[in-house]
Amino acid sequence: MLPSLLLLAAAPLAAAHTGCGGHEIARRNPGGPVIHRRQVDNTNVDPVAECAPYTYAPVNTIKAQFPAIWQAATLVQGDSEAAALFATINATVNQRLPNDLPRGTANGNMAGVNYDNADPDCWWTWKQCTTPAASTGILPDITTMPEPETWGFGFDDGPNCSHNALYNFLAENNQKATMFFIGSNVMDWPVQAIRAKDDGHQICVHTWSHQYMTSFSNEQAFAELYYTRKAIKDVIGVTPKCWRPPFGDTDNRIRLIASLLNMTTVVWSDDTDDWKVGIGNVTAQDVDNNYLKVINAQKAGAYATHGPVVLNHEINNYTMGELIKQYPAIKAAFKYIVPIATGLNISNPYEETNITFPTFAQYTGVGNTTTSSSASAGASASGSASAVSGSASASSSSSAVAKKNASGALAVSSVSAASLFLGLTAALLL
Repeated sequence: MLPSLLLLAAAPLAAAHTGCGGHEIARRNPGGPVIHRRQVDNTNVDPVAECAPYTYAPVNTIKAQFPAIWQAATLVQGDSEAAALFATINATVNQRLPNDLPRGTANGNMAGVNYDNADPDCWWTWKQCTTPAASTGILPDITTMPEPETWGFGFDDGPNCSHNALYNFLAENNQKATMFFIGSNVMDWPVQAIRAKDDGHQICVHTWSHQYMTSFSNEQAFAELYYTRKAIKDVIGVTPKCWRPPFGDTDNRIRLIASLLNMTTVVWSDDTDDWKVGIGNVTAQDVDNNYLKVINAQKAGAYATHGPVVLNHEINNYTMGELIKQYPAIKAAFKYIVPIATGLNISNPYEETNITFPTFAQYTGVGNTTTSSSASAGASASGSASAVSGSASASSSSSAVAKKNASGALAVSSVSAASLFLGLTAALLL
């Protein structure tokens, strides 16, 4: 019998559990030529050119309203609106969950943490709990798609400064995804963030500084979510109603704070571990095998009544290229590949009610088998020509299919997925 209270080991749990890591996600934009609108050049897939520093004037004028980039977020001094909202949320959290307190450090070191083995706080990092006790009144995390044989499709850790090859590939395949954006990346690479919205992808929150959320105080956790949502609104023009915790690290306290900000928690059922290549003993073959495991499960009938939500990353050229390489096999095995909101039949994924997305049935052209939801998320899916309704933020982009640029970098048009994967460079990216 295990003791009810366990002292966690000194080693950070990050090394032992699934989720996305801080590998290559914090490439900075030190600033450069000032631009006042999105200058579209989706055909350029040279990572050096794509990641050339720039200063986006609309962001430059508002950056003082946000926490320091890549630092743990706190309330910005003088932000009375945020302070008032936090005071209300904090009172509710303290009343409903007085014993659910911060634990460990922001980088995942849980040395000396005492925690009840019964997992009263539904702490994901402890036992991958995704369903809080009914008595808490907190909704379960989204972990699967209710539609059979349907791959829940998305990417963590964007926007990546050199994602044109990936986004061009998705556009060529009329494939939409859910993009979980880090607030600091949105402020650092706003033009790249705008492209995701212009291309019709769903945008969700992935916190401000990509750290362990359960280590934060109520104020810090609120600020990580609030200012990322605000950055997405101010830069892209939409207010997300969904979020994903870095490393999966959430518990009832963090879920409640997110829900009081009208954001649903989305985790995953299957992890490709694509970000781990080169870390420890993880190889590219291991990642291939992780994709194959999900594909083989589908072939074996494991998803006859539901579909997986699979974790992929927009971290670097390897992770993006790996998805491009695997996409034909995924598409051959699964009936549908959809963003999270489409799989959940959420047609209003943002606070802005003038922006709507096709339901699963509208997108796929088949009768949906689940009841429409109104909680969060949104986008469209593979194989649909349905347009997203509502105004685009900033400037519109063309979804131009890339060709070879002057430097000879591979683009999406007229090359196979495998060829593109092999042609992607090894430049250090977000």
